[in-house]
Amino acid sequence: MSFVAKKCGVKFKPPAIVLLYEDKTTKKMRQRVMPVRNFSKFSDCSKAAERLKSNARHTAYLQGVSLRQLERLHLLLRDFLLGKSLEHSLASLCLDPDEDLNKLSDQELSRKKALMEQLFEQNRKKKDDPDFVYDLQVDFPEQLESCGWDEDDEDEEF
Repeated sequence: MSFVAKKCGVKFKPPAIVLLYEDKTTKKMRQRVMPVRNFSKFSDCSKAAERLKSNARHTAYLQGVSLRQLERLHLLLRDFLLGKSLEHSLASLCLDPDEDLNKLSDQELSRKKALMEQLFEQNRKKKDDPDFVYDLQVDFPEQLESCGWDEDDEDEEF
């Protein structure tokens, strides 16, 4: 039996992961609802995602779904159990360049760092890429505004 995962989502009541997949033998689209049991607002999302993916009943269906995606779906479920809105939960999964990372908890900080690492790996140019250029040199425009901190004042002493 071979299955190709097409879409993956979350259902809040009752908590479940919903998978839309195509059965390769019959070429039909099907839906599988996988209940998330023993999951509370204090649960570890990465362990719950690993547990779901390694479950014998769901392993064949979840082969095409990354562990990171399952973890994000579990994060949405946990945020729902904490009483957060869906918009707030989805915003926490995205990177905000103006956000102060010093004010985050250790768990949220590690989540943001993992997102940054994933984004870096997506954008990184590898030697095998067709548009890879070795020793790329770029000329940046001149600085329009001068900074006062680097001006040389000879009157001041240390």
